[in-house]
Amino acid sequence: MILRHAQADDGRALAQVLTALSGLAILWWMAVRSVDVSRWLTALAIFLISLFALRIFVLMHECGHGSLFRTQSLNRAFGFVLGVISGMPQYVWSKHHNFHHANNGNWDKYRGLYTTLAVDEYAALSETQQLGYRLKCSIAAAPIAGLIYVIFNPRFNWLKGSIGLAKHIVRGKIANPGQSNHALVASYESRYWQSPKEYWHMTWNNLALLSIWAMMCWACGPARFFTIYIISTSMAGAAGIILFTVQHNFAHSYASDTRHWDYDLGAIEGSSFLILPRWLNWFTANIAYHHVHHLSAKIPNYCLVKCHNEYEHLFPAVTRVRLSEIPAALKYILWDKRTQRIISVADYRQQMDPASAMAN
Repeated sequence: MILRHAQADDGRALAQVLTALSGLAILWWMAVRSVDVSRWLTALAIFLISLFALRIFVLMHECGHGSLFRTQSLNRAFGFVLGVISGMPQYVWSKHHNFHHANNGNWDKYRGLYTTLAVDEYAALSETQQLGYRLKCSIAAAPIAGLIYVIFNPRFNWLKGSIGLAKHIVRGKIANPGQSNHALVASYESRYWQSPKEYWHMTWNNLALLSIWAMMCWACGPARFFTIYIISTSMAGAAGIILFTVQHNFAHSYASDTRHWDYDLGAIEGSSFLILPRWLNWFTANIAYHHVHHLSAKIPNYCLVKCHNEYEHLFPAVTRVRLSEIPAALKYILWDKRTQRIISVADYRQQMDPASAMAN
């Protein structure tokens, strides 16, 4: 029924990509030039850079679903470019993300970016470990998580995997000098990629991004470039992680085990509808309409609002989360297997000691 909205428009998609990339380029020019003029102007430019970087990431994510453009070739080509700008190997990332879509709400198989702990797992931790887990899931830690997720992990995983691959090839050549490099590469198993295609995509992504870093350092100086880059990327990464988390972790959201899991329930009761200002919906490419996105990832971002409005009467069970309610939603960080729901630490404590929780 809703699939009739899954009609990509290459013109609209291209306009979205070009406006996002040109806006980012202009803001970078503004940020670099304003350092010698006004720190407030630089701060404004960095804030806007982070918003455009967030939009570019969401557009990259859409290319991974094959929904931004009509053809797979265009989605692959622009997905790679947007992935380089975002710092994320798009092809490899989309494989993991599509696994999330295929198992949304099945918390036996996918537990989100923070790997949400089950109640019994949390109970088994020491008090210090529990505190560390709560801090990891907090808003305060989001910029650090964003920095690690977007900047550090893709480079570190590629480098570590490449070193392992090189060692594997050397050992293979020593053991069997006649064995081809192609066969050795194909036989290498890594936790960071599932096929040679994924590895080469990671390689080209990293080489392209490192080349851009080098050119930007040459053009405006390494200190100025990395200061702007790290701050803006951390902010964008933090916003992305927070948005993604509260789209699935909120008050008593659906969190089934494999045996009882239902795909449609996962989309409706396990995905929130974020009520955001119109300007923020633009910067997040309407990803706030997450329930519709999970019913069909083939619906382009520019069709999500129309689809939601047309079938809004079918979504009474979808949880609405307002911008002001996001900090509260982020407190729901435990999977209660008994109720098949996501609960907060406060809920957990009340289960453990109802009398003490009521007294507090």
